[in-house]
Amino acid sequence: MRGLCSEVRHGRIVNETAPISNYKIVKHSPQRKPYLCHSPLSMLGGTIQKNKGRPYTAGPIGSVVVARNAPRRQVEKRPVEKCHSQQGLNQITGTDMTLWQQYLQPKTVTEALDALAHSPESALLIAGGTDLLLDLDQGRHPPVHTLVDVNSVREMLPIEIRGDELFIGASVPHSNIVASSLVAEHAQALIEACNLIGGPQVRNTATLGGNVAHALPAADGTIALMALNAQAEIASSSGGARRVPLKEIFLGPGKNTLAKDELLIGFYLPLKRKSQASAFERIMRPQGVALPIINMAIWLARDQDQIADVRIAVGPAGPKPWRASSAESILRGRSFDEKTAARTLELLLQDAQFRTSPRRASADYRRHLVSILFKDTLQVAWNRAL
Repeated sequence: MRGLCSEVRHGRIVNETAPISNYKIVKHSPQRKPYLCHSPLSMLGGTIQKNKGRPYTAGPIGSVVVARNAPRRQVEKRPVEKCHSQQGLNQITGTDMTLWQQYLQPKTVTEALDALAHSPESALLIAGGTDLLLDLDQGRHPPVHTLVDVNSVREMLPIEIRGDELFIGASVPHSNIVASSLVAEHAQALIEACNLIGGPQVRNTATLGGNVAHALPAADGTIALMALNAQAEIASSSGGARRVPLKEIFLGPGKNTLAKDELLIGFYLPLKRKSQASAFERIMRPQGVALPIINMAIWLARDQDQIADVRIAVGPAGPKPWRASSAESILRGRSFDEKTAARTLELLLQDAQFRTSPRRASADYRRHLVSILFKDTLQVAWNRAL
Protein backbone atom coordinates (compact mmCIF):
# COMPACT_ATOMS: atom_id res chain seq x y z
CA MET A 1 0.00 0.00 0.00
CA ARG A 2 3.08 2.21 0.14
CA GLY A 3 2.58 5.31 -1.99
CA LEU A 4 -1.10 4.57 -2.58
CA CYS A 5 -2.61 4.50 0.90
CA SER A 6 -0.03 6.52 2.77
CA GLU A 7 -2.37 7.42 5.60
CA VAL A 8 -2.38 3.84 6.89
CA ARG A 9 0.01 3.06 9.71
CA HIS A 10 0.43 -0.30 11.40
CA GLY A 11 -2.98 -1.66 10.48
CA ARG A 12 -4.97 1.40 11.55
CA ILE A 13 -6.48 4.46 9.91
CA VAL A 14 -4.70 7.65 10.85
CA ASN A 15 -6.72 9.55 13.48
CA GLU A 16 -9.08 6.60 13.91
CA THR A 17 -8.99 3.88 16.55
CA ALA A 18 -10.79 1.03 14.75
CA PRO A 19 -8.69 -1.50 12.78
CA ILE A 20 -8.90 -0.87 9.04
CA SER A 21 -10.02 -4.45 8.43
CA ASN A 22 -13.44 -3.43 9.82
CA TYR A 23 -14.13 -0.87 7.11
CA LYS A 24 -15.62 -0.88 3.64
CA ILE A 25 -16.28 2.05 1.31
CA VAL A 26 -19.91 3.14 0.96
CA LYS A 27 -19.61 6.48 -0.86
CA HIS A 28 -17.56 7.84 -3.75
CA SER A 29 -17.63 10.79 -6.11
CA PRO A 30 -18.65 10.10 -9.73
CA GLN A 31 -15.31 11.32 -11.13
CA ARG A 32 -13.25 8.49 -9.64
CA LYS A 33 -10.48 6.79 -11.59
CA PRO A 34 -9.74 3.15 -10.69
CA TYR A 35 -6.31 2.02 -9.57
CA LEU A 36 -5.03 -1.20 -8.03
CA CYS A 37 -4.26 -1.28 -4.33
CA HIS A 38 -2.05 -3.97 -2.78
CA SER A 39 -2.20 -4.69 0.93
CA PRO A 40 -0.03 -7.02 3.01
CA LEU A 41 -3.28 -7.99 4.76
CA SER A 42 -4.94 -9.26 1.58
CA MET A 43 -4.10 -11.41 -1.42
CA LEU A 44 -6.85 -9.73 -3.42
CA GLY A 45 -7.22 -6.53 -5.39
CA GLY A 46 -9.23 -3.38 -5.06
CA THR A 47 -9.51 0.19 -6.24
CA ILE A 48 -8.23 3.58 -5.27
CA GLN A 49 -10.27 6.64 -6.07
CA LYS A 50 -7.94 9.61 -6.53
CA ASN A 51 -9.93 12.82 -6.92
CA LYS A 52 -8.49 16.31 -6.86
CA GLY A 53 -9.75 18.17 -3.83
CA ARG A 54 -11.68 15.15 -2.55
CA PRO A 55 -10.95 12.40 -0.03
CA TYR A 56 -8.89 9.44 -1.24
CA THR A 57 -10.54 6.09 -0.73
CA ALA A 58 -9.31 2.56 -1.27
CA GLY A 59 -10.68 -0.93 -0.92
CA PRO A 60 -8.78 -4.21 -1.35
CA ILE A 61 -11.51 -6.82 -1.68
CA GLY A 62 -12.15 -8.90 1.40
CA SER A 63 -9.71 -7.10 3.63
CA VAL A 64 -8.89 -3.42 3.86
CA VAL A 65 -10.66 -0.20 2.97
CA VAL A 66 -9.24 3.20 3.79
CA ALA A 67 -10.80 6.63 3.75
CA ARG A 68 -8.01 9.19 3.61
CA ASN A 69 -8.92 12.50 5.25
CA ALA A 70 -12.58 11.55 4.84
CA PRO A 71 -15.32 12.42 7.35
CA ARG A 72 -16.38 9.49 9.46
CA ARG A 73 -19.84 9.46 7.90
CA GLN A 74 -18.30 8.32 4.60
CA VAL A 75 -16.99 5.08 6.07
CA GLU A 76 -19.25 2.37 7.36
CA LYS A 77 -18.53 -0.99 8.99
CA ARG A 78 -19.32 -3.93 6.71
CA PRO A 79 -18.66 -7.67 7.16
CA VAL A 80 -15.60 -8.77 5.21
CA GLU A 81 -17.37 -11.77 3.68
CA LYS A 82 -19.60 -9.45 1.61
CA CYS A 83 -16.55 -8.47 -0.44
CA HIS A 84 -15.26 -11.92 -1.40
CA SER A 85 -16.12 -11.41 -5.06
CA GLN A 86 -15.62 -8.69 -7.62
CA GLN A 87 -19.42 -8.46 -7.80
CA GLY A 88 -19.50 -7.77 -4.08
CA LEU A 89 -17.03 -4.93 -4.49
CA ASN A 90 -19.08 -3.47 -7.34
CA GLN A 91 -22.22 -3.46 -5.15
CA ILE A 92 -20.43 -1.55 -2.41
CA THR A 93 -18.45 0.88 -4.55
CA GLY A 94 -21.02 1.34 -7.30
CA THR A 95 -18.44 0.59 -10.02
CA ASP A 96 -18.91 -1.51 -13.12
CA MET A 97 -15.24 -2.56 -13.31
CA THR A 98 -15.71 -6.34 -13.45
CA LEU A 99 -12.35 -8.10 -13.44
CA TRP A 100 -13.79 -11.40 -12.15
CA GLN A 101 -17.13 -12.82 -11.06
CA GLN A 102 -16.21 -15.59 -8.63
CA TYR A 103 -13.43 -16.00 -6.09
CA LEU A 104 -12.73 -19.50 -4.68
CA GLN A 105 -10.39 -20.51 -1.85
CA PRO A 106 -9.79 -24.28 -1.96
CA LYS A 107 -7.98 -26.01 0.90
CA THR A 108 -6.54 -29.01 -0.97
CA VAL A 109 -5.01 -29.74 -4.37
CA THR A 110 -8.06 -31.85 -5.24
CA GLU A 111 -10.39 -28.95 -4.48
CA ALA A 112 -8.24 -26.54 -6.50
CA LEU A 113 -8.15 -28.82 -9.54
CA ASP A 114 -11.89 -29.39 -9.26
CA ALA A 115 -12.46 -25.62 -9.19
CA LEU A 116 -10.39 -25.22 -12.37
CA ALA A 117 -12.13 -28.08 -14.14
CA HIS A 118 -15.69 -27.05 -13.29
CA SER A 119 -15.57 -23.29 -13.67
CA PRO A 120 -18.44 -22.30 -16.01
CA GLU A 121 -16.11 -19.96 -17.92
CA SER A 122 -12.46 -18.88 -17.81
CA ALA A 123 -10.59 -19.58 -14.56
CA LEU A 124 -7.16 -18.51 -13.32
CA LEU A 125 -5.01 -19.49 -10.39
CA ILE A 126 -3.93 -16.69 -8.07
CA ALA A 127 -1.44 -16.74 -5.21
CA GLY A 128 0.28 -13.47 -4.27
CA GLY A 129 -1.33 -11.69 -7.20
CA THR A 130 1.43 -9.07 -7.38
CA ASP A 131 1.65 -9.54 -11.16
CA LEU A 132 -1.77 -10.93 -12.09
CA LEU A 133 -3.87 -8.29 -10.35
CA LEU A 134 -1.92 -5.50 -12.01
CA ASP A 135 -2.28 -7.19 -15.40
CA LEU A 136 -6.05 -7.54 -14.91
CA ASP A 137 -6.49 -4.01 -13.62
CA GLN A 138 -4.38 -2.37 -16.32
CA GLY A 139 -5.86 -4.34 -19.22
CA ARG A 140 -2.83 -6.48 -20.04
CA HIS A 141 -4.90 -9.58 -19.25
CA PRO A 142 -8.56 -10.04 -20.23
CA PRO A 143 -11.14 -10.27 -17.41
CA VAL A 144 -11.76 -13.77 -16.06
CA HIS A 145 -14.83 -15.41 -14.61
CA THR A 146 -13.19 -17.26 -11.69
CA LEU A 147 -10.07 -16.72 -9.61
CA VAL A 148 -8.88 -19.77 -7.67
CA ASP A 149 -6.81 -18.67 -4.66
CA VAL A 150 -4.21 -21.33 -3.75
CA ASN A 151 -2.76 -19.61 -0.69
CA SER A 152 -4.56 -22.01 1.64
CA VAL A 153 -3.87 -25.24 -0.26
CA ARG A 154 -2.05 -27.22 2.41
CA GLU A 155 0.04 -29.36 0.03
CA MET A 156 1.55 -26.15 -1.41
CA LEU A 157 2.69 -24.59 1.89
CA PRO A 158 5.43 -26.77 3.47
CA ILE A 159 9.15 -26.21 3.59
CA GLU A 160 10.47 -29.61 4.66
CA ILE A 161 12.96 -32.41 4.07
CA ARG A 162 11.54 -35.30 2.05
CA GLY A 163 14.04 -38.13 1.82
CA ASP A 164 17.24 -36.72 0.33
CA GLU A 165 15.52 -33.60 -1.07
CA LEU A 166 14.25 -30.25 0.17
CA PHE A 167 10.63 -29.52 -0.75
CA ILE A 168 9.36 -25.92 -1.01
CA GLY A 169 5.67 -25.42 -1.70
CA ALA A 170 4.65 -23.19 -4.60
CA SER A 171 2.43 -21.04 -2.34
CA VAL A 172 5.23 -20.21 0.12
CA PRO A 173 5.85 -16.42 0.20
CA HIS A 174 9.37 -15.16 -0.43
CA SER A 175 9.63 -13.78 3.11
CA ASN A 176 9.02 -17.28 4.55
CA ILE A 177 11.77 -18.68 2.36
CA VAL A 178 14.19 -15.99 3.52
CA ALA A 179 13.38 -16.83 7.15
CA SER A 180 13.73 -20.61 6.73
CA SER A 181 16.72 -22.30 8.38
CA LEU A 182 16.29 -25.32 6.09
CA VAL A 183 16.57 -23.19 2.96
CA ALA A 184 19.53 -21.32 4.45
CA GLU A 185 21.31 -24.63 5.04
CA HIS A 186 20.63 -26.26 1.68
CA ALA A 187 19.90 -23.46 -0.81
CA GLN A 188 21.73 -20.26 0.10
CA ALA A 189 21.35 -18.89 -3.43
CA LEU A 190 17.56 -19.06 -3.14
CA ILE A 191 17.64 -17.15 0.16
CA GLU A 192 19.68 -14.39 -1.49
CA ALA A 193 17.42 -14.27 -4.54
CA CYS A 194 14.13 -14.14 -2.62
CA ASN A 195 15.49 -11.46 -0.32
CA LEU A 196 15.99 -9.14 -3.31
CA ILE A 197 12.52 -9.51 -4.84
CA GLY A 198 10.49 -6.31 -4.58
CA GLY A 199 10.09 -4.65 -1.19
CA PRO A 200 8.95 -6.12 2.15
CA GLN A 201 5.24 -5.89 1.24
CA VAL A 202 5.80 -7.76 -2.02
CA ARG A 203 7.95 -10.44 -0.36
CA ASN A 204 5.24 -11.00 2.26
CA THR A 205 2.68 -11.64 -0.48
CA ALA A 206 4.38 -12.87 -3.65
CA THR A 207 5.10 -16.60 -3.85
CA LEU A 208 7.88 -18.74 -5.28
CA GLY A 209 5.39 -20.57 -7.49
CA GLY A 210 4.17 -17.30 -8.95
CA ASN A 211 7.73 -16.20 -9.64
CA VAL A 212 8.31 -19.38 -11.63
CA ALA A 213 4.93 -19.59 -13.37
CA HIS A 214 5.20 -16.00 -14.60
CA ALA A 215 8.13 -17.29 -16.69
CA LEU A 216 10.23 -14.15 -16.89
CA PRO A 217 13.80 -14.82 -18.08
CA ALA A 218 15.36 -12.83 -15.21
CA ALA A 219 13.03 -13.81 -12.35
CA ASP A 220 15.31 -13.96 -9.32
CA GLY A 221 13.75 -17.01 -7.64
CA THR A 222 13.67 -18.89 -10.92
CA ILE A 223 17.34 -18.22 -11.71
CA ALA A 224 18.35 -19.49 -8.27
CA LEU A 225 16.22 -22.64 -8.67
CA MET A 226 17.80 -23.30 -12.09
CA ALA A 227 21.29 -23.32 -10.59
CA LEU A 228 20.09 -25.51 -7.71
CA ASN A 229 18.85 -28.16 -10.18
CA ALA A 230 15.28 -27.92 -8.96
CA GLN A 231 12.46 -30.12 -10.19
CA ALA A 232 8.86 -28.95 -10.28
CA GLU A 233 5.92 -31.04 -9.10
CA ILE A 234 2.81 -30.55 -11.23
CA ALA A 235 -0.67 -31.97 -10.60
CA SER A 236 -3.53 -32.27 -13.06
CA SER A 237 -7.13 -33.37 -12.83
CA SER A 238 -6.56 -36.06 -15.44
CA GLY A 239 -3.03 -37.38 -14.94
CA GLY A 240 -2.24 -37.17 -11.22
CA ALA A 241 1.12 -35.69 -10.15
CA ARG A 242 4.39 -35.62 -12.09
CA ARG A 243 7.86 -34.13 -11.67
CA VAL A 244 9.75 -32.33 -14.41
CA PRO A 245 13.06 -30.43 -14.61
CA LEU A 246 12.38 -26.77 -14.00
CA LYS A 247 13.60 -25.71 -17.46
CA GLU A 248 10.76 -27.67 -19.10
CA ILE A 249 8.17 -25.26 -17.66
CA PHE A 250 9.22 -22.29 -19.80
CA LEU A 251 8.12 -21.49 -23.36
CA GLY A 252 9.14 -17.83 -23.62
CA PRO A 253 8.80 -14.49 -21.84
CA GLY A 254 5.66 -14.69 -19.70
CA LYS A 255 4.65 -18.08 -21.17
CA ASN A 256 4.78 -21.48 -19.46
CA THR A 257 3.89 -25.03 -20.46
CA LEU A 258 1.25 -25.56 -17.75
CA ALA A 259 -2.13 -26.63 -19.10
CA LYS A 260 -5.33 -25.00 -17.89
CA ASP A 261 -6.13 -28.00 -15.69
CA GLU A 262 -2.63 -28.20 -14.16
CA LEU A 263 -1.37 -26.86 -10.85
CA LEU A 264 2.23 -26.18 -9.80
CA ILE A 265 2.53 -27.84 -6.37
CA GLY A 266 6.12 -27.11 -5.39
CA PHE A 267 9.82 -27.68 -5.97
CA TYR A 268 12.30 -30.40 -5.04
CA LEU A 269 15.95 -29.45 -4.51
CA PRO A 270 18.87 -31.80 -3.79
CA LEU A 271 20.15 -31.48 -0.24
CA LYS A 272 23.50 -29.77 0.18
CA ARG A 273 26.44 -32.09 0.80
CA LYS A 274 29.91 -31.48 2.16
CA SER A 275 32.06 -29.18 -0.05
CA GLN A 276 29.00 -27.91 -1.93
CA ALA A 277 27.67 -24.34 -1.93
CA SER A 278 25.64 -21.83 -3.93
CA ALA A 279 25.48 -18.07 -4.37
CA PHE A 280 23.25 -15.51 -6.07
CA GLU A 281 23.97 -11.94 -7.08
CA ARG A 282 22.18 -9.32 -9.14
CA ILE A 283 22.77 -5.84 -10.48
CA MET A 284 19.79 -3.49 -10.49
CA ARG A 285 18.93 0.15 -10.73
CA PRO A 286 19.33 2.30 -7.57
CA GLN A 287 15.66 2.23 -6.52
CA GLY A 288 16.22 -1.35 -5.43
CA VAL A 289 12.82 -2.89 -6.19
CA ALA A 290 13.08 -2.87 -10.00
CA LEU A 291 13.67 -5.91 -12.18
CA PRO A 292 17.35 -6.82 -12.41
CA ILE A 293 19.59 -5.54 -15.16
CA ILE A 294 21.42 -8.86 -14.85
CA ASN A 295 21.41 -11.67 -12.29
CA MET A 296 23.30 -14.90 -11.78
CA ALA A 297 23.23 -17.98 -9.56
CA ILE A 298 26.04 -20.52 -9.26
CA TRP A 299 26.12 -23.88 -7.50
CA LEU A 300 29.35 -25.81 -7.26
CA ALA A 301 31.01 -28.80 -5.60
CA ARG A 302 34.67 -28.67 -4.62
CA ASP A 303 37.25 -31.41 -4.62
CA GLN A 304 40.13 -29.77 -2.81
CA ASP A 305 41.44 -27.18 -5.31
CA GLN A 306 39.31 -28.36 -8.21
CA ILE A 307 35.71 -27.71 -9.24
CA ALA A 308 34.15 -31.18 -9.29
CA ASP A 309 30.78 -29.98 -10.57
CA VAL A 310 29.08 -26.65 -11.30
CA ARG A 311 25.82 -25.14 -12.51
CA ILE A 312 25.50 -21.54 -13.75
CA ALA A 313 22.19 -19.77 -14.40
CA VAL A 314 21.95 -16.26 -15.87
CA GLY A 315 19.08 -13.89 -16.58
CA PRO A 316 18.03 -12.33 -18.81
CA ALA A 317 20.29 -14.14 -21.29
CA GLY A 318 17.60 -15.26 -23.72
CA PRO A 319 13.82 -15.61 -23.99
CA LYS A 320 13.76 -18.16 -21.16
CA PRO A 321 15.64 -18.64 -17.87
CA TRP A 322 19.02 -19.94 -19.03
CA ARG A 323 21.75 -22.35 -17.94
CA ALA A 324 25.27 -21.79 -19.29
CA SER A 325 25.87 -25.47 -20.10
CA SER A 326 28.93 -24.99 -22.34
CA ALA A 327 30.59 -22.75 -19.79
CA GLU A 328 29.87 -25.29 -17.05
CA SER A 329 31.66 -28.02 -19.02
CA ILE A 330 34.86 -25.95 -19.07
CA LEU A 331 34.90 -25.60 -15.28
CA ARG A 332 34.20 -29.24 -14.36
CA GLY A 333 37.29 -31.08 -13.23
CA ARG A 334 39.48 -27.99 -13.54
CA SER A 335 41.44 -26.01 -10.99
CA PHE A 336 39.92 -22.75 -9.85
CA ASP A 337 42.26 -20.18 -11.41
CA GLU A 338 42.09 -17.06 -13.55
CA LYS A 339 42.83 -18.86 -16.82
CA THR A 340 39.98 -21.33 -16.36
CA ALA A 341 37.58 -18.58 -15.26
CA ALA A 342 38.48 -16.47 -18.31
CA ARG A 343 37.84 -19.35 -20.73
CA THR A 344 34.52 -20.10 -18.98
CA LEU A 345 33.43 -16.48 -19.26
CA GLU A 346 34.36 -16.44 -22.94
CA LEU A 347 32.02 -19.36 -23.65
CA LEU A 348 29.26 -17.86 -21.52
CA LEU A 349 29.37 -14.60 -23.47
CA GLN A 350 29.45 -16.52 -26.74
CA ASP A 351 26.25 -18.45 -25.95
CA ALA A 352 24.24 -15.83 -24.03
CA GLN A 353 21.60 -13.87 -25.94
CA PHE A 354 21.58 -10.53 -24.17
CA ARG A 355 19.12 -7.98 -25.51
CA THR A 356 18.69 -4.24 -25.18
CA SER A 357 15.93 -3.13 -22.81
CA PRO A 358 15.02 0.59 -23.12
CA ARG A 359 14.15 0.86 -19.43
CA ARG A 360 17.01 -1.16 -18.00
CA ALA A 361 20.18 -1.67 -20.04
CA SER A 362 21.69 -2.22 -23.46
CA ALA A 363 22.95 -5.63 -24.57
CA ASP A 364 26.54 -4.35 -24.51
CA TYR A 365 26.18 -3.05 -20.98
CA ARG A 366 24.82 -6.41 -19.86
CA ARG A 367 27.78 -8.17 -21.45
CA HIS A 368 30.08 -5.88 -19.51
CA LEU A 369 28.25 -6.43 -16.22
CA VAL A 370 28.01 -10.20 -16.50
CA SER A 371 31.80 -10.40 -16.62
CA ILE A 372 32.00 -8.74 -13.21
CA LEU A 373 29.04 -10.67 -11.81
CA PHE A 374 30.43 -14.04 -12.91
CA LYS A 375 33.77 -13.55 -11.16
CA ASP A 376 32.15 -12.31 -7.95
CA THR A 377 29.46 -15.00 -7.76
CA LEU A 378 31.87 -17.82 -8.59
CA GLN A 379 34.30 -16.64 -5.92
CA VAL A 380 31.57 -16.48 -3.26
CA ALA A 381 30.31 -19.98 -4.05
CA TRP A 382 33.91 -21.32 -4.09
CA ASN A 383 34.70 -19.84 -0.69
CA ARG A 384 31.46 -21.16 0.84
CA ALA A 385 32.21 -24.70 -0.34
CA LEU A 386 35.26 -25.02 1.92
